Amino acid sequence: MSTDQTLESATLRTASTPVAPERPAFNLLRWYAVVSLAVIVSVAVGLGLISSRFVINESVERDALLTAQFIQSIASAEVRHVAIPNIRTMGELLDPRLDEAFPDVTPESRRSARWEFLDHIAHLPDVLLANIYAPDRTVIWSTNPALIGKLIDADEDLDHAFDYKVRVSASYHNIDDARSEQKFIVPPQNLFIENYIPLFDNSGEHVTAMVEIYKEPRDLIERIENGLLLIWLGTALGAGVVYFSLYLIVRRAAILLAVQQKQLINNETYIALGEMSSAVAHSLRNPLASIRSSAELALEFDDGAAHKNINDIIFQVDRMSQWVRELLQSLRPLTDELEEVDLQRALRESLNAYRAALDAAHITLQVGELQGLRVLGQTVMLVQVFNSLIANALEAMPDGGELRLEVARQERKVLSLRLSDTGKGMSGPLQRMAFKPFFTTKQGGLGVGLVLVKRIMERFGGSVRLSSREGEGTCVLLTFRVPPR
Repeated sequence: MSTDQTLESATLRTASTPVAPERPAFNLLRWYAVVSLAVIVSVAVGLGLISSRFVINESVERDALLTAQFIQSIASAEVRHVAIPNIRTMGELLDPRLDEAFPDVTPESRRSARWEFLDHIAHLPDVLLANIYAPDRTVIWSTNPALIGKLIDADEDLDHAFDYKVRVSASYHNIDDARSEQKFIVPPQNLFIENYIPLFDNSGEHVTAMVEIYKEPRDLIERIENGLLLIWLGTALGAGVVYFSLYLIVRRAAILLAVQQKQLINNETYIALGEMSSAVAHSLRNPLASIRSSAELALEFDDGAAHKNINDIIFQVDRMSQWVRELLQSLRPLTDELEEVDLQRALRESLNAYRAALDAAHITLQVGELQGLRVLGQTVMLVQVFNSLIANALEAMPDGGELRLEVARQERKVLSLRLSDTGKGMSGPLQRMAFKPFFTTKQGGLGVGLVLVKRIMERFGGSVRLSSREGEGTCVLLTFRVPPR
């Protein structure tokens, strides 16, 4: 098989091999926003429902208890009021069908006690309907005359109250048409309460009558509604506070994770590039040194015809050597301890190195008062920062201009130094790319100068910011930490 056929076959195999789709990155903040919102809302609604039900049940139960105590107290008081013997109770006197069953109670006393008791029942506050049942479930009295004499069957609450001799209460919002005893003369407008209150004989063991009271306590309902409103407002407010508090925490954590992930990727990239650059530098230095030595030797025997070409060789070799040094320096880990650095001394050292270039480019230098200012850093690295920034300013002002260095802000813990030039400036897209590795607008540049500046300033615990306008110049703001006093 020929080489072309082999390449074509490999290409076809590659094209036919399915490529696994790239998995989308996990978005912590988005997942939290959705999942936590659903969980918090569910929990808040559940707590709100439980709290609402508790408030309603407790309020209804409390009202039912007070109503039962009031009715039982009236029953006992009316029996005593008409001087009926202690062997009889109000429950035994309410059924007119049993008027002849108790010869020890005069008809006048029976009627008087019964009438007084029923009058109190009929005029209870907020009463919608009042019924009294005999043990056989017959209505023996009602505020709705149409119900008197009716037999009520299949009423679970009524049966439960008779069978277990206990008070039974319940709350409703709608009338149950299937229940024949719920025949209101004036229908309820909202929540109404049903109470079954047993009346006993003298022994307290047998239920002789059951009082059923339907009430619509407006004051209680208003209080319940206010309580429910407060419960739901508090629940919504609490859920909102919890959600947004956790959201801010998770958002902060997501930002930190993103920064750390980016830093980790950058570190891995720098490690890989450092290993590669070390290998490349080791491989290039000796050949470059041999080329330069040979070129210098050739200059001694050159009669002038190839003199310019040999100088070009030496210049290009020196430029490649400078690239190698910059590459190694930009990728070298910055692990040295920070120390107090004299800002004026470091700047003077850098300016001395570029003094001739600045004069040759007709650049005016304006330096503010830096006497006695100290920052946290490393002298060698700080000189490198100034060298990179001054070199960029020289590149930006080929026809001359002004380079100004001055203190922008000085505080107890922070000091900011501003370096501004009147060069050609940069556009917005170029500013955003300025600190990207290996990005440069210089012909023959490597694009690691500002990257190194940024890394050094971050290693110092400071920062670097750049602002520029095309045709007006560039301003770089360096922020340093100040040594504690």
